[in-house]
Amino acid sequence: MEEPVCTINAELLGGYLRRIVACVERLSDEQIWWRPNSVTNSIGNNILHVDGNLSQWILAALGGAPYQRHRSEEFSAAGTHTKKQLLSDLGIVIERCQATIRGLSQEDLKKRHIIQGSDVDGLYAVIHAVEHASYHAGQIIHITKELLGPQAEIEFFPQHRNE
Repeated sequence: MEEPVCTINAELLGGYLRRIVACVERLSDEQIWWRPNSVTNSIGNNILHVDGNLSQWILAALGGAPYQRHRSEEFSAAGTHTKKQLLSDLGIVIERCQATIRGLSQEDLKKRHIIQGSDVDGLYAVIHAVEHASYHAGQIIHITKELLGPQAEIEFFPQHRNE
């Protein structure tokens, strides 16, 4: 029987992807690489970072896919990908992660893994990766609103506007 936590986490990843796509589609290729200063990351960096993190924690560690991460390049990139490339790559990774997460058994969730030097079980790895994607999706939404202001017309939960 499929684990409810896995189904929920797979669905959450899909929701984060939809929000990221909604933001990035409103921006130019130049805007996705904008940084307000040298110690912050652009939307492009955040997308590359989410892609790398999900690939390492879910696809490689839990799914057994070969993957060699170059984390520093996720943050040093500047204008290296178009928004179309970034969204396509992220969409593929999230779709593969969703399938991997949905396919995890009770035993898979209990199995220990060393990921980025941390000794974690499969359940921790899933929750970490999904929470991490949420964090950076929020940053992407914020940067988009900062760049576009009210013209962004970003409203993911309009039903709550007048509560």
